[in-house]
Amino acid sequence: MRRKNSPLRLFLHVLALALALMALPRLAIAQPVTTENATAELIAEGPAVPGRTLSVALKLVAKPGWHTYWINPGDTGLATTIAWSLPAGVSAGPIGWPRPEAIPVGPFMNYGFEGETWLLTDVSVPEGFTGPVLEVRARADWLICAEICVPEGADLALAVPVAAAFAADPLHTLGFEQAREKLALPLAEPVVATRAGETLEILLPESMKVTTARFFPYDGDSVIAAAPQSFEGNRLSAVLEKDFKGTRLSGVLVVEGGGWTRSYVVDSALAGPVAAPAAAAASVPAPDAPDIGILLALAFAFIGGLILNLMPCVLPVLSIKMLSMAGKGPGPVVRHHGIAYTFGVLACFALLAGVLLGLRAGGELIGWGFQLQSPVVVALLAYLFFALGLWMLDVVTFGNRLMGAGEGLVRRGGLAGSFGTGLLAAVVATPCTAPFMGAALGFALTRPSYEAFAVFMALGLGLSSPFLLVSFVPGLARLLPKPGGWMVRLKKLLAFPLFASTVWLLWVLAVQAGPMGVAAGGAGLLLIALAAFFIHEFGGIGGRLVGTAAVIGAIFLAVMPGQGVTGTGLAEQAGAESYSPARLAELRARGQPVFVNLTAAWCITCLVNEQVALERPAVKDALAKTGTVYMVGDWTNRDGTITRLLAENGRSGVPLYLVYRPGAERPVVLPQLLTEGLVVEALTGP
Repeated sequence: MRRKNSPLRLFLHVLALALALMALPRLAIAQPVTTENATAELIAEGPAVPGRTLSVALKLVAKPGWHTYWINPGDTGLATTIAWSLPAGVSAGPIGWPRPEAIPVGPFMNYGFEGETWLLTDVSVPEGFTGPVLEVRARADWLICAEICVPEGADLALAVPVAAAFAADPLHTLGFEQAREKLALPLAEPVVATRAGETLEILLPESMKVTTARFFPYDGDSVIAAAPQSFEGNRLSAVLEKDFKGTRLSGVLVVEGGGWTRSYVVDSALAGPVAAPAAAAASVPAPDAPDIGILLALAFAFIGGLILNLMPCVLPVLSIKMLSMAGKGPGPVVRHHGIAYTFGVLACFALLAGVLLGLRAGGELIGWGFQLQSPVVVALLAYLFFALGLWMLDVVTFGNRLMGAGEGLVRRGGLAGSFGTGLLAAVVATPCTAPFMGAALGFALTRPSYEAFAVFMALGLGLSSPFLLVSFVPGLARLLPKPGGWMVRLKKLLAFPLFASTVWLLWVLAVQAGPMGVAAGGAGLLLIALAAFFIHEFGGIGGRLVGTAAVIGAIFLAVMPGQGVTGTGLAEQAGAESYSPARLAELRARGQPVFVNLTAAWCITCLVNEQVALERPAVKDALAKTGTVYMVGDWTNRDGTITRLLAENGRSGVPLYLVYRPGAERPVVLPQLLTEGLVVEALTGP
């Protein structure tokens, strides 16, 4: 039988097409240049905003088997150069070089890059810049080699739109994140560099657990590139040039361990021979990245998971579980529900651990709550909370196929419902960071995979332990209320925390994807309500078909916020400066105190801290009296610079609060739960 296109179906298609066209961002216009052995292109991270820097990448893609060169090319070669031609008042900084590779060519050793390379440069746009477009031009020259070497170059141009607020170009977000992850990090603890004749020894900190290491000097006259480097324990040995007379060693240390690769900046004075590894004990440890040990990390993770039960982001899901268990007395049934709920929590944390560790093994810096940096995930969670609220109000009865977490699982598949509730509790807990969690997760993401996995399992056990305890202790199980008519009213009342969570998630979408993100998410909620209406009122094949079409349309709209422009950001809303490494370095060089708040719109803990502490008059007065610059790093969307700052301070997620005092080498790290007095003391203290 031939299907006819209904007016509703046509309307949904037109609506989706219109929203998709409106959500398309304005992209910078560039023309790649292809030479004989490479392709070059300029790429902007987003629009140019007067008064802030813009990251521009020179993307070089070499032919297979060919390579270009690092700032120190090694035994042979020439570094890539970029000569910028910019409008008056606009300036470009130095190249941010990614970590190099050691490329042997015959008897020589080159330092460079094979395949695709992104060379980042910060372009500063002055406050008074006017005009609809920033014209960026550059002359790039590079030497590209295989069996022979060929000098190549290109004149490149890029037209970058000017906007009032920054909006990352979604087509290139991943490229910029991966490029930043290849930049060298500052070392949390200094290395000890010594020389004995022509032998160079670099002693890594004991806390740095790596399997291999190689040193790439900035100076081509210090270390013999072709000479082998050996690494044993935490000691790296290389061979110095015979005529090297320098007293300092500077370069990049590239290390590997547990499937990941990272690089660190080395700038150390050369000393005499190291007598024993104990010499590293003189180094100053990072303030919030101690080697706490696996047992203490497990304890911290369990306590942190236990505290997560008190966080407001978990309460709506726990309310559903409480309602489904009300009236069940002690016995095997309750114990089975507790075990199923625990397995659901652990399954979700195991999945999160696998994804995090897999991305870490691929060299990416990524942290706790990473999935909520996706507007798609946020929109889908809003749909889920909204649909659960409709079910709890008895507005609609969803079938088992459409919503297994609803009535079907609670009434028929009780154990499956407990397992699903555990999954959901773990998912909605990820925006929250409880005390003790920061140190535990920071430790986990720097350790071997089996230790990291154990920490995540301890966190899951902490989250599920209250319900598991009630299910196994008869005395506590008897405290559960008896069934009665109150359960129907309570079920409907508990729908409103779910609707409140939906409103909060729409606000997160506003910060992540701007007004178009909220419009797409709101349209998706409308389609969810339409699906509920048709399924409830009409039923049958027709009602289910229309409902299914509406749900598919809602899912399509959920994808759209990720394609739109970003919102104004939390820094602008708070009246603070946006965090940038260059601005922080400038302020610290001037001797000015700085308070850095790394936060995210989906982080409930962050929002609570801002209300109870950071927005209080006493804190604002302390900032003004001490001349402290307040900087906000908005991690609502993925941002490689903020992820790097978290990693430098031993954290895997927000919140993170740092106080940089004049003359201090390391910042003061504040607790994850703030009070007004604690912040004032940190700002005004010695």
